[in-house]
Amino acid sequence: MVPKTVFFTKGVGRHRDRLQSFELALRNAGIQMCNIVRVSSIIPPNCKVISREKGIAKLKPGEITYCVISQNETNEPNRLIGASIGVAIPKDRNTYGYISEHHSYGEVSKKAGDYAEDLAATMLATTLGLDFDIEKAWDERKQEFKMSGRIVKTSSVTQTAVGDKNGKWTTVIAAAVFVEE
Repeated sequence: MVPKTVFFTKGVGRHRDRLQSFELALRNAGIQMCNIVRVSSIIPPNCKVISREKGIAKLKPGEITYCVISQNETNEPNRLIGASIGVAIPKDRNTYGYISEHHSYGEVSKKAGDYAEDLAATMLATTLGLDFDIEKAWDERKQEFKMSGRIVKTSSVTQTAVGDKNGKWTTVIAAAVFVEE
């Protein structure tokens, strides 16, 4: 199976039980009805990115659904947690792209998202043989990658939340969900 479409989603859940907190995060993300199989970090060649709404509409209850998922959880009151998915898509759509997962503590959404996007772009850049300075800031490398003409798009999806003040489990997820066309 080589997926033809992918969509991105995120969610947060809170509950006294850890598992139920995860279930509520899946519900918030719109993918709770699926049997999720976690996969690694490749966007197949020619895989089309579709909207969350179109993707969720294609899902069938009980279907085996392949996802790249970033997940984080805490029952520590007021602890900031994050889950982020970064994406890097090559200009040559006959080449594969990368998805990264980043799970963070204490990072605001933009910082976590930028880090995940940087991870995905760096993995793709090394695969494409692009020469770059890893010590440069992400904003500088992002411009270099795009100017190379070989990486067409980078983005991220991030969910952050603060741990429940009463110690309930708080779970955050970000996911790239592969669906049948």
